[in-house]
Amino acid sequence: MSWKSEIEELRRREALAAQMGGAEKVGRQHGRGKLDVRERVRRLLDPDSFHEIGKISGRATVNAEGELKDFSPANFIFGRGRIDGRTAVVAADDFTVRGGAADAAIAGKQIMAERLARELRVPIVRLLDGTGGGGSVKTLDDPDARTYVPLNPGWDHVVAALAEVPVVSLLLGPVAGLGAARAVTSHYSVMVRDLAQLFVAGPVVVNRLGENTDKESLGGSRIHTRNGAVDDEAASEDEAFERARTFLGYLPESVWELAPRGERHDPPERTDEALIDIVPRDRRKVYKMRTIIDSVVDQCSFFEIGRHHGRSLITGLARLDGWPVALLAEDPYHYGGGWTAAASQKAVRFVDLAETFHLPVVHLVDNPGFLIGSASEQAATIRHGARALAAIYQADVPWCSVLIRKVFGVAGAAHSNGHRVQYRYAWPSGDWGSLPVEGGVEAAYSALLEQAEDPEAMLAEITERLNRVRSPFRTAEAFMVEEIIDPRETRPLLCEFANITAKLRTPGPVRLRYRP
Repeated sequence: MSWKSEIEELRRREALAAQMGGAEKVGRQHGRGKLDVRERVRRLLDPDSFHEIGKISGRATVNAEGELKDFSPANFIFGRGRIDGRTAVVAADDFTVRGGAADAAIAGKQIMAERLARELRVPIVRLLDGTGGGGSVKTLDDPDARTYVPLNPGWDHVVAALAEVPVVSLLLGPVAGLGAARAVTSHYSVMVRDLAQLFVAGPVVVNRLGENTDKESLGGSRIHTRNGAVDDEAASEDEAFERARTFLGYLPESVWELAPRGERHDPPERTDEALIDIVPRDRRKVYKMRTIIDSVVDQCSFFEIGRHHGRSLITGLARLDGWPVALLAEDPYHYGGGWTAAASQKAVRFVDLAETFHLPVVHLVDNPGFLIGSASEQAATIRHGARALAAIYQADVPWCSVLIRKVFGVAGAAHSNGHRVQYRYAWPSGDWGSLPVEGGVEAAYSALLEQAEDPEAMLAEITERLNRVRSPFRTAEAFMVEEIIDPRETRPLLCEFANITAKLRTPGPVRLRYRP
């Protein structure tokens, strides 16, 4: 006897699972402008590379003879596939089956997805669309039902994965409760604009507290990419998939490996004449730091992360002569590049990402210090700033700083760990100290200025005198800055840094584990 009948039964169940929540609910999903879960998996992964696990798990009903009558699949699918030729785990919510709620899922599938990524030592990409929490209160409307003390199944694996493999979350619809926690417990997250929302609890629950809000005003991408809960927003699902692929391309498959060197298409010796005058002599004038970034890294290699949050600090991944690096830079267009509480939080998470995956850091520095003022004090800026300093001083990865312009105060000291060998260059536009002359001269000479017949003239004379010692050459004379360079030489020197330090990267888990 053969097992043909069982294989036929298997194929029938697989076909039913492929129908997801049924034609009507899939149609509703498409009607909202959303892809269904299986379309999403196909578009994220390399063609024909998805191997699904647990496809026929779900709820079956049988007739009196024990034959399958109907089948509703679980609303969570997962498996392994390839992204740009490298293996990854994909874990996806199916909103067409009870809105992605956990009471229509099987917890073991989510747990296995996280465990599989850890044990195979490969990235995991979560495609989120649903609550993923405890489900509807309707589940209590049963004589055999009972409440439970909250427990997040498999959360130990969710947390442990952050220290072992790259974790990406793509928000492709409304995500609440436990789903929201999964979204932000990642190294990189993206929301699809006008399609995805993120909240602890949705509008129906919130409005019972007296608010009058809707999904977008409560948890749209404009809110969460500005407050730092989510890294970036995309205009479409396909753009979100592309951003995930790009992000993973800079990282190793796990901490036990090193990120691969990419294609070398840009000569490391390339120089840029425009850099000689990009920084204005007038210290009050701004310039475009992203222009400098694009000039010194491999062409078209800068992948910015978190552009709308903590905007005085630019963070992203790039390549130097093909080697992947983590890049920090201040943006003088926002608070003059000064670190806010939000910028400090952004720095912590980004430096931890570089440390976790052994990426050398390049810091293009123009930091006038921590933001001052009442709002800054109310935001506990110094607390968050000190945490950023701790992250930088605890990092062991190779680090190179280029002092573009301002380096002042405690925040300025965050340009690198001052107790390591300083692999550091300064541009002639460098301007540093405990605080800028412009901000400190009136306080330091207040008594003298009060007694002066012409305080303004005296202030100008004192400022002029102090400005004579601001030359970076004075600092270099005392070897308090190692090298002053022609700005046009920055790229060749940074490529040399990337090549020299490539062998210093050491795979394996790091001392301090990554936290979201």
